[in-house]
Amino acid sequence: MTRRPLFRYVLRTLSLAAALALWQLLTSLDVDLWLRFSQFPTVTDVARAFGDRLSGDDYWTDLTDSLTRILTGFALAAVLGVAAGVLVARSRLAEDLLGPVLEVVRPIPAIALVPVAILLFPSNEQGIVFITCTAAFFPVMVSTRHAVRALTPVWEEAVRTMGGGRLRILGSVVLPGALPGIFGGLSVGIGVSWICVISAEMISGQYGVGYRTWQDYTVVDYPGVFVGMVTIGVLGWITSTAVELLGRRLTRWLPRTSYVSPGRTRAARPLTTPARRDGDPEQQAQSEQQGHDRTEEARDEHLV
Repeated sequence: MTRRPLFRYVLRTLSLAAALALWQLLTSLDVDLWLRFSQFPTVTDVARAFGDRLSGDDYWTDLTDSLTRILTGFALAAVLGVAAGVLVARSRLAEDLLGPVLEVVRPIPAIALVPVAILLFPSNEQGIVFITCTAAFFPVMVSTRHAVRALTPVWEEAVRTMGGGRLRILGSVVLPGALPGIFGGLSVGIGVSWICVISAEMISGQYGVGYRTWQDYTVVDYPGVFVGMVTIGVLGWITSTAVELLGRRLTRWLPRTSYVSPGRTRAARPLTTPARRDGDPEQQAQSEQQGHDRTEEARDEHLV
């Protein structure tokens, strides 16, 4: 049990190191076959620029501003998206009133709402938060709506027979049952939020990782551009992992399945107690056969 997670971490580290080594090799040799790697900065150039940025105050200011915008917009989108998804899925009146408007606005890219944000909000900061919230709202709303509609009516009927009202059904059936789908939408929403907040910072921001990356591009500081890209990737990975871990913790009651390779089967524990020596031989043989059949069924379930 200990070797397997350690081996996976080592394998992931090696894959990242191999990608960096390939990047360093192609850029240091100025390879120009079809892609022009001679225009790219090397890994050492990016690392040197990254070290210089860490020693300055602007980098941490940009980091704080981008995280504040993304967390504020994403938190608003999570609350509004879950509420709207549950409301549309549970109420026909809400579906008739809100459904057409949401479906018309949903295909519009959030970054296309930058002019709308500039006209509506008095400051760029509020406009960027609005764009970030809009980007994450629709994945969360759609996932919540589908998850609520997919719930089996038997659970709701069981709560009603025990005297539970709407709030009881919402708290004990709807929200817990829809949690896996809700966190699926949250995982998608946090990634889309990062894309849109960086784009919004490039267009109308004054501080932030996206703003600084665009400024480096305008002054032809390509190592600085890659520093911004790496920062965005690391921040996106950290926030996505946080959402995944929170989702797993809140849905611990769900059965978890692990991948089993086709060539290997996981040994199953005997599902029956061993018969006593002084028992009936025929009954002992029947018990062993039942345990063997159940073991085969458990193994087949893992393979499926």
